[in-house]
Amino acid sequence: MTGLAVVANAATIATGQQDTGNQTRLGNEITQDMSARDAAAARRKRGLDLREQAAKAASARLAADAEARKKQDEAQQQMAGGPSGGMPGAPNPADSQFDGLARIYQAMKPKAAAVVFEQLDMEVQMKVAQRMRERSTAMIMAAMTPKGAAALSMAMARRNAGARPQAQPQPQGAAARPQAGQQMGPAQAARR
Repeated sequence: MTGLAVVANAATIATGQQDTGNQTRLGNEITQDMSARDAAAARRKRGLDLREQAAKAASARLAADAEARKKQDEAQQQMAGGPSGGMPGAPNPADSQFDGLARIYQAMKPKAAAVVFEQLDMEVQMKVAQRMRERSTAMIMAAMTPKGAAALSMAMARRNAGARPQAQPQPQGAAARPQAGQQMGPAQAARR
């Protein structure tokens, strides 16, 4: 009989079916501590899983945003007649810094952007303003001081006028004769 009792006790120990009424207070505390530790580990794992999912979603959003910006830049380059200088499709590094500044100023509130924008060199102001959307440029110029907005407008007008073809020079004899509707000065009347 003793052999049978030993085998029965070994089987209950191996299957974990011990009589819970016989556990000691220390055994109960160990079991509770292990359960609490397992629950804390499960909470940490859930938190890490949520963070990983959020990081993946943010990465996907950033990649989509970068792709959209790239397509927008390519579309702008095509509308402007292709990239300036160099091989086709290779953006000029000097121009890319102005593109970045244009995006930054467009993202700012116009009043805050105007304060900073006026402090820039006029050449930088022009290059950045030309790369911004017209509405953003208009809102920033409206928030600028009248003197600053006028200076930027004049600089942009001079630059745009320089890009247009020049008027055909008139022959010297035609320059001396007044056009219809113009009055002759005393020196021109005396020559006639």
